[in-house]
Amino acid sequence: MISHIKGCTVTGDPKNKIITDLTIDSRTAGKGSLFICLVGVHTDGHAYIEKAASLGAEAVLVEKDVPPVPGLVMIRVKSTQETMTELAPWFYDYPAQKMRMIGITGTNGKTTTTNILRTLLTNTGHKVGLIGTINIMIGDEVEASHNTTPDVVDLQRTLCRMADAGCDYVVMEVSSHALALNRVAGIEYDTAALTNITQDHLDFHKTMENYREAKALLFTHLHEGRKKGKTAIFNMDDASSPLIMNRVKTKVMTYGKARTNDVYPIRFHVGAKHMELSLHTPEGNMDLRLHITGEFNVYNVMTAVCAALAEGLKHDDIVRGLDNFAGVPGRFQLIDAGQPFTVIVDYAHTPDGLDNVLRTARQITKGRLWAVFGCGGDRDAKKRPIMGKLALELADILVVTSDNPRSEDPDTIIRDIETGFSDNPQHKEIYTISDRREAIQFAISHARPEDVIMIAGKGHENYQILKDRTIHFDDGEVVRDFFRKGNRA
Repeated sequence: MISHIKGCTVTGDPKNKIITDLTIDSRTAGKGSLFICLVGVHTDGHAYIEKAASLGAEAVLVEKDVPPVPGLVMIRVKSTQETMTELAPWFYDYPAQKMRMIGITGTNGKTTTTNILRTLLTNTGHKVGLIGTINIMIGDEVEASHNTTPDVVDLQRTLCRMADAGCDYVVMEVSSHALALNRVAGIEYDTAALTNITQDHLDFHKTMENYREAKALLFTHLHEGRKKGKTAIFNMDDASSPLIMNRVKTKVMTYGKARTNDVYPIRFHVGAKHMELSLHTPEGNMDLRLHITGEFNVYNVMTAVCAALAEGLKHDDIVRGLDNFAGVPGRFQLIDAGQPFTVIVDYAHTPDGLDNVLRTARQITKGRLWAVFGCGGDRDAKKRPIMGKLALELADILVVTSDNPRSEDPDTIIRDIETGFSDNPQHKEIYTISDRREAIQFAISHARPEDVIMIAGKGHENYQILKDRTIHFDDGEVVRDFFRKGNRA
């Protein structure tokens, strides 16, 4: 290993030291570990060297001058971050080279699209690894996911496990953070797709241009490497697609409303629990009856169909697989607890996401449309008034509450959202209830038959991140518990 690390200096005796794992978290160090000391915004891995050593680490990768620890090999480099991005893929024997890799990026739609693709590929006999916001799957084995795209060490370790388990495909969500921070180093993608780019993560990227450029990295580097038959897929109804597409050096497929695209909708009908959709594709028209609904899901289906076609799946296999797709938890998920009105839980936490789900909910609302939502703390504050204004425009009754406030005061976040309510000519009802449980209970206890309640922001999440702790919290569970305890709307 040391011979692979360029320009390093070594302290300690590396003889008879066998490294069997890499880690950036001292708490997970053990016998055979190389602990990589990263310097972050809030913490410095160099402060935890003795902790890693006490747990059995064999060696540490450092970039600072630190005192020696008896029995521990210290490998010093100029940058542990840069060395890690080169070392991790090599250490795990470049697992992405052994599987077909499909990467889906975009602000919204990644989770549904990757899950559709997993279904299509699994139904055609492939063993599929899935890496995403909700979970990690190796075939049918399911694990919790902690980041949309894991850090480079965890990601390469996971890909190695997938390859060893016999996966021939990996479908993964690729976040803008992962691209900007090079967490996907060492991965050569075969097919890459862009769902959309709308405002999000500006706390990190600062500008929409930076955000778009981070997403663009997936496509501008797609042609690099040894793999053949690569395809870049673009949503031509998104303004960023032409800007990125012009720089791509691989085959391109497009989708969108215009009939100039490779895949486009001929017609669709949205229902409360299903959607009928007819698509034009290069392999012939596909008439679909789907167990998901909403115009935004038309785009998710088109993204998945393009990727499936790029990977050689046949017309009938795609139609059959889409018929079998049951949806994703927390994505326009209907919560049925026997109540006389409709409750929907969705992960929508961006302006575009909230706009999409409220417009879809409006199509199935015969009574009043409620919006129960908040915004996350320590995240892009600029989107808060935008989301407030959108909710005021699209819903009849608003209940503004907390999401994951993190280190911020929930009431401060709510006040930011409320600045979007400055113009309310229809005098719509607006309630502010910072406790999310109370906010949900207020809505479901005051709803009437034929009303629709959209609970947005957390979707599949079963926790809430507060200033001093993380608690168990599940929006759908709150609704079910309310009626299970004998309450009535």
